[in-house]
Amino acid sequence: MTPGNKEGDAGSLDALEISKGGLSASVLAYGATLANLIVPTREGRQSVVLGFDDLEAYKSHGAFFGAIVGRSANRIGGGKVALGGQSHQLDLNEKGRTHLHGGAGGFFSRVWQVEEHNAESVLLSLVSPDGDQGYPGEVHATCRYMLGPDRLIIELRAETDRETLVNMAGHAYFNLNGGGTVLDHRLMIQAGAYTPVGDDLIPTGEIRPLAGTAFDFRNLRPIRNEGGGLHSGYDDNFVLAMTPFGEPRLAARLEGDRSGLAMEVWTTEPGLQLYDGGSLPVSEVLRGGGASQRFGAVCLEAQRFPDAIHHPGFAGAVLRPGETYLQVTEYRFALT
Repeated sequence: MTPGNKEGDAGSLDALEISKGGLSASVLAYGATLANLIVPTREGRQSVVLGFDDLEAYKSHGAFFGAIVGRSANRIGGGKVALGGQSHQLDLNEKGRTHLHGGAGGFFSRVWQVEEHNAESVLLSLVSPDGDQGYPGEVHATCRYMLGPDRLIIELRAETDRETLVNMAGHAYFNLNGGGTVLDHRLMIQAGAYTPVGDDLIPTGEIRPLAGTAFDFRNLRPIRNEGGGLHSGYDDNFVLAMTPFGEPRLAARLEGDRSGLAMEVWTTEPGLQLYDGGSLPVSEVLRGGGASQRFGAVCLEAQRFPDAIHHPGFAGAVLRPGETYLQVTEYRFALT
């Protein structure tokens, strides 16, 4: 995101535009993608998510900018899962060893059907057939984006005709300053534990308390490593609860250190993935002609726990016929 980047233009993307109060958003049918989100700041209306002007960039960049990822967000080690009494091999789209964000042809790379579009909301739908990326069962999924005067609400639903996995997540990249890195953004995560990972970023199965670790964001603090030194980066799941909530609860608070803009994340989900953009930049040009940079944005992905199918104690993502998967996540904005 370039410094001072204001509203931007997603018209070339044939975006679906919605607005309410001072907020406006651009949504793409491709990947059910949040292409832009504009909120009021003290210096005027400003985009707070990374994005592109060119649809082809969304198809080529490989970093899931703004997309809804699924069927199953995050990583599944080895991609092999047992469901409905049978073993299934999922697509291994990360180094040939890991299933990531639903596979190479996951929800983020599909054109969703536009079901409804009005001034304040967009409803998109997708049918994922039996065997899609190796998953059993046909899944009917929907994604609704809604704007309130001070918030963006994402509602995700899914049903299946056969036992399968569903764990969708929004993958927007946030920068509340409008430019620079996010390492001095202040972050609080309403969690007392996290799920440690090995070198391959697959959870070990442990649920470890945060106290005394570099993962302790229980009090508002900068994203960068405390104590100075080289920032090693975060790509980790925080334990908000062991089961989904009935109603959205406060999961995190993010504050731009220069903009005075704050964003709270409220969600029904039991997990929150913190990813601080350590694998950026991408080669594609950002909206308005800017270039991305390492740690140039942060993702706060509400989700079930990664690799939960292999860890019985984790908040799981199995969906069975007759059940409805439902996630509601809100991004609430205010000036500090």
